Amino acid sequence: MTDISLTPPDRAHRNVIVLVAAQAFLGAQMPMIFTIGGLAGQTLAPDPCWATLPISLIVLGSMLTAAPLSAFMQRFGRRAGFCLGAAGGAAGASVGALGLMESSFILFLAGSFLTGVYMSAQGFYRFAAADTASDAFRPKAISYVLAGGLAAAVIGPQLVKVTAQAMVVPFLGTYLSVIAINLAGALLFLFLDIPKPPAPTADMPSGRSRMALLKTPHVAVAIICAMVSYALMNLVMTSTPLAVVGCGFDTSLAADIVTAHVLAMYLPSFFTGHLIARFGVERIVALGLAILGSAGGVALMGVELEHFFLALVLLGVGWNFGFIGATSMLAGAHAAEERGCVQGMNDLLVFGGVTLASLASGGLMNCSGGSAQEGWMSVNLAMVPFLALAGGALIWLVLRPQEE
Repeated sequence: MTDISLTPPDRAHRNVIVLVAAQAFLGAQMPMIFTIGGLAGQTLAPDPCWATLPISLIVLGSMLTAAPLSAFMQRFGRRAGFCLGAAGGAAGASVGALGLMESSFILFLAGSFLTGVYMSAQGFYRFAAADTASDAFRPKAISYVLAGGLAAAVIGPQLVKVTAQAMVVPFLGTYLSVIAINLAGALLFLFLDIPKPPAPTADMPSGRSRMALLKTPHVAVAIICAMVSYALMNLVMTSTPLAVVGCGFDTSLAADIVTAHVLAMYLPSFFTGHLIARFGVERIVALGLAILGSAGGVALMGVELEHFFLALVLLGVGWNFGFIGATSMLAGAHAAEERGCVQGMNDLLVFGGVTLASLASGGLMNCSGGSAQEGWMSVNLAMVPFLALAGGALIWLVLRPQEE
């Protein structure tokens, strides 16, 4: 629905409102699925070491579809791409529900992979917010859209509580509700007003190659910091329901901890953009990495309920500063004609890292020690080398000689 009477600032603000609503409503399916995916996988998998494989398949699907979906949106526009993502979410939930009814781990994994199409599309909401925003409004637009996850943090886990055991087949009700969320939520994109990129012509600039973009310091460091922030958040979050239940607490408490975590992921978004504008993107990314490290430190202190809550809250805040900061850094480091290439490449690499993290999460949690406590310790110790990598890259960026 294009309204040519809107001025650019009005258009940017309306698009942010639509994308915030999509993040809130459609985005609710992600905490739902991440809360129960490992638990459902544990009941279906032939080996408990593969309990988190369904979540890994979601992230793998997101990784593999990021570049094609970005190219699709570069050609057909954001609205078409986001509707395609919602269709993927509905299809994934349908196949996942069938897998639960048939007690088929293979079908459940196939549904998880299709859900990755939605996860990939949701990842582009933040970039879409920047498409029509001014340079000054861009970090705030990105932050506001991610802040829509606050509602998702409340809606998703509460729906899990209502639906997880609502039917004879455990978790089936949750997947059926995810289908409805995708079908209804796709209607929001009728109100999105982002012009399609112009069709390429012979005299238009083609932009830099992928290799040239990766050699650009701000692009490279932005991707590294986004990869580490998202992958470590996923590494710990994926194991959390298994650790909480394994340490003697019930599924309802696991859902409450996930709620606190997702709230912490998105609540800072109301001011992250302002902090970036005031203090600079590099400082905010560095702060995010430091908070991620403190989350691991708290988790290593014990497995009482308060340790889980505090560690997961810190994990969420650290992800917010690290990931929004890296996204803002990347959004300002490429030209418009490079958008499809660089954003697709970024999300391919970011979700590639997240895929490996989610795969490692189940193995570390279930197969690296004799108890849930030992597995949880292993998960959190695994954060250390990757935080060192991202921190080192950021220090190099800040200290390198500035180009004339």
